[in-house]
Amino acid sequence: MSIGIPVAAPHATTSNSAGRVMATVMAALAPATLFGFWLYGWPAIYLWFITVGAAMLGEAFCLRLQGRQATPVLRDGSAILTGWLLAVSLPPWAPWWIGVFGGLFATVLGKQVFGGLGQNLFNPAMVARVALLISFPLQMTAWVAPLPLFGPGAPGLIDGLRITLNGVPAGYDAIASASLLGFTKTELSRGIDLLHSLAQAPAPGWVGSHPGSLGETAAWLIAAGGVAMMALRIISWHIPLAMLAGIAVPAAILHAVDPARYLDAGTHLLSGGAMLGAFFIATDYVTSPNTKAGQLIFGAGCGLLTWVIRTWAGYPEGVAFAVLLMNSLTPIIDSYVRPRIYGRDRKGAALEPGK
Repeated sequence: MSIGIPVAAPHATTSNSAGRVMATVMAALAPATLFGFWLYGWPAIYLWFITVGAAMLGEAFCLRLQGRQATPVLRDGSAILTGWLLAVSLPPWAPWWIGVFGGLFATVLGKQVFGGLGQNLFNPAMVARVALLISFPLQMTAWVAPLPLFGPGAPGLIDGLRITLNGVPAGYDAIASASLLGFTKTELSRGIDLLHSLAQAPAPGWVGSHPGSLGETAAWLIAAGGVAMMALRIISWHIPLAMLAGIAVPAAILHAVDPARYLDAGTHLLSGGAMLGAFFIATDYVTSPNTKAGQLIFGAGCGLLTWVIRTWAGYPEGVAFAVLLMNSLTPIIDSYVRPRIYGRDRKGAALEPGK
């Protein structure tokens, strides 16, 4: 045997499992979700449980059709996380059937039809969100202003259930509100520039004082959860940083050129699902590239497409569309941006022993 010539492939071991990774991601997402529960009250809590339950039901149904035991697969937490990510991207007071339809769509058509965990081309939660937005635009753009749990005027346990099951009653009409991105897009379509319209709109912030989904109301908690996942090496910094830069750089440039027409970078980053998308959605192992360089390309594409859709498309939010478009390019990115194979140089030529 020649010294220096490898006789077996190199292997890396880890104590991580699919279940452990899912549990860590859910733990990182929990503080922002709990803050959203407090901010929007019982209807948001009920919607979350309904959406997650529907996602698990859809997964179990597909597994039973395949003649497989559902319980061992459900224990990996992927169905729960899929429903969870969908739930925090929905309007907090959306009706119950939005959660049921979305949860079933995510796991049945977004995941199981591709073969289950690890086989899906597109992020299941975002597949469901886009399907909901296209099919039910009225319900998916009906936002409410924050009405904290146990605060004055907030619906109680029973009233919150009635809202989820029967819709928002007339008494709560006054709290209906547009998201900041939707408001500015509407005002621009009416010929009112941002310098005037933003003076009447609540400024976006890190603490969730503006209308939106559960996933955009606590940007600081979402970012903190993302940083925690990076510290635990569940995700790397490449996709989040590239995506946020892909949003912020063109936004800053165009805002400097024409502030009356283009939103500033801070508003883009703190509005909609930018933070949630950067740290929790675009970083999905299955639907993102394998290499660090590929992840930078992928993240930058997600960010740039998000900004383009927000700025010029008909929808005020673009994270879900951008992620799905880049998901479709992931195989192409992986085919062109490849890691160096052990024992070979970047061009694929075999290295001499000892080099």
